[in-house]
Amino acid sequence: MQLKDIDLNLLLVFDRMLAEKRVSTVAETLGLSQPAISNALARLRRVFGDELFLRTARGMEPTPFALQLAEPVAYAMSALHGALNQHTVFEPATSTRGFTLAMTDIGEIYFTPLLMELLARTAPGVTISTVRNTAVNLRDAMEAGHVDIAIGLLPQLKASIFQRRLFRQRYVCLFSAAHPLAAKPRLSLKDFSAADHLLVQAVGTGHGQVDELMAAQGIARRIRLTVPHFVAIGHILRATPMIATVPERLARSIAEPFGLVWRAHPAKLPEIAINCFWHARFHRDPGNQWLRGLLFEHFADS
Repeated sequence: MQLKDIDLNLLLVFDRMLAEKRVSTVAETLGLSQPAISNALARLRRVFGDELFLRTARGMEPTPFALQLAEPVAYAMSALHGALNQHTVFEPATSTRGFTLAMTDIGEIYFTPLLMELLARTAPGVTISTVRNTAVNLRDAMEAGHVDIAIGLLPQLKASIFQRRLFRQRYVCLFSAAHPLAAKPRLSLKDFSAADHLLVQAVGTGHGQVDELMAAQGIARRIRLTVPHFVAIGHILRATPMIATVPERLARSIAEPFGLVWRAHPAKLPEIAINCFWHARFHRDPGNQWLRGLLFEHFADS
C-alpha cells in the first residue's frame, strides 16, 4: 500500500479512536459529526480489509490488526505534529502547566519530595498530580494524554510506549531498630523464615514477582499481616516485631524517620528495574520532554 492510496485524515481518526474508544468522543475532539467519524471508519475498514474496532461494553475495542498499527501510526502523528509546531517551546520558569504522573506509593515517597523541590526552584507555576497505576487503564490513559509519564516496575506497558531506565535496585529486609534481628549484621534464611512478616501485595505492579520467586525457592514465611500498599509500613514496623521485604531505595527513604534498619536480603532475588514510561504520541511534546529530562538528570543512575 502506498501513502497516495489513503487519505491521511483517516489515520487521524484511527489514532483518536484508539485513545477514546467512542465515536461520539472522537467526533467532539475532532470537531466533526458522528456520521462523519462512522464514515471514516468504514473507509478505513475497506482500505485495510479489517474491522479495526469492534463494539463492546467498554466501547470500541481495537482488533489485533489495529493494535499492530497503533504504535507506528501514533509515532507518525507525533512526528508530524512536532514538525508542524517546531516554534512551540516549553518555558518552565513561566509555565502553569499541570502534569500527571502515574506511580505507586513507593514512587511518591521516593520521587516527589525532591521533584517538588526542583520545581519550586525552576518551574514554580508547574503543578503535579499523581495517580495510582492500578486506578486507571494505564496505557489508554497515557495514549489519551490523561497521564503524562509513568514511573515504576511496570512490565505490562509495551505497545506504543517508550521507556528509559532510571535505576536498578535490590530488595532488602526492613524492620524496627528495636527488633532482635537488628543486632545481626547479616540475616540468614533461618532468621528470615523464623520471623513474623508484613506482606505488601502491590497489585498491578511487578513487585508481586518477589513473592513468587521466594515461593519457588521453597522459602517459608510466617505472614502475620497483609496490606495492599507500602505507604503505612513505616508506622507498622516501628510499632511491631515484624519484618518486610521492600525495595532498597524505599528502605533508605523511611528507615531514619521511623527508627528502622534494613539488611541485605538472605534470599537470592534479582535486582529490579525502575523505568520511566511515556506514550509515543507525546514523544516530541516539549513539556513532556522537559519533565523527562528533569527526571533523568536527577534520578537516573549515571
